[in-house]
Amino acid sequence: MTDAANRPILALLGPTASGKTALALELAARYPVGLISVDSVMIYREMDIGAAKPAPAVLAEFPHALVDVCDPAESYSVQRFCREAMAAIQAIEAQGRIPLLVGGTMMYFQALLDGLSELPMSRAATRAAVQAEAKARGWPALHAQLAEVDPVTAARIHPTDPQRISRALEVFRDTGRSLSDWQKHHPPVSPLMGRVVHRWGLWPSSRAHARATMAMRFDEMLADGLVDEVARLRARGDLSPAMPSLRAVGYRQIWSYLAGETDLPVARELAITATRQLAKRQITWMRGQTQTQFFEAERRERAFAAMASVLDRAMDQGT
Repeated sequence: MTDAANRPILALLGPTASGKTALALELAARYPVGLISVDSVMIYREMDIGAAKPAPAVLAEFPHALVDVCDPAESYSVQRFCREAMAAIQAIEAQGRIPLLVGGTMMYFQALLDGLSELPMSRAATRAAVQAEAKARGWPALHAQLAEVDPVTAARIHPTDPQRISRALEVFRDTGRSLSDWQKHHPPVSPLMGRVVHRWGLWPSSRAHARATMAMRFDEMLADGLVDEVARLRARGDLSPAMPSLRAVGYRQIWSYLAGETDLPVARELAITATRQLAKRQITWMRGQTQTQFFEAERRERAFAAMASVLDRAMDQGT
């Protein structure tokens, strides 16, 4: 098959600790797929344990595009993700392999698979003013402010989601129009428009099992040296907990512990709670994905069979 528009692209999404990476690696061990990470923490170098990156030996055997592409001091936009993901897709296809997008950053998936509305560029001064207000009053207060000027957007943003609250307020302050109004009048365009994208998701059928898995995984991170990893980041001297990289779940709680603001048992509980809240937001987004076929995370062999069927068919057709 030589027509690029007919070549399949695979997407595997799911909440944190649902087994996405393990399933992707099982497929990569059997099929000629090229893995592309869709994860807003794995992009950062020096952030390995808390990002749940595969071990170096695993990455050497099964390379993941968009892992370790950014320094923790840098900002990384959704637009940059789309550009780099599209470049990775093209490179994988040029090698005669099939792209497999895997991760849990739903905004990245949204932008790449369905597109985002074209929005005005942010002004540095406006962003700085919003950040200063947040530091003085807290993000929940700015979320309440957003709810007054743009209730539609505020309803779908968590009160402690700094990036999305800030962006929505920046749009309103810079243009006098709400983010929801911009999105209404500037329909999204997917970078993958016209391509065949097969979407699968892993869905935890048991909340109790999911909670236990999240707690166990964070305890494994602590045992693997997460505290030392965050200590090394603090020792750099050019990072702060206000940066997007260090606001990631797990990192911000351990940073707080190392800053003497809490003890380790409390930091652990806060991190596990934040992980559960993140998973809840991920699942809420997933519920609206009508084009995605979902499988129970606890029985991912069924998802493997469904994805393998598409890959077998693609290989038979000469993709």
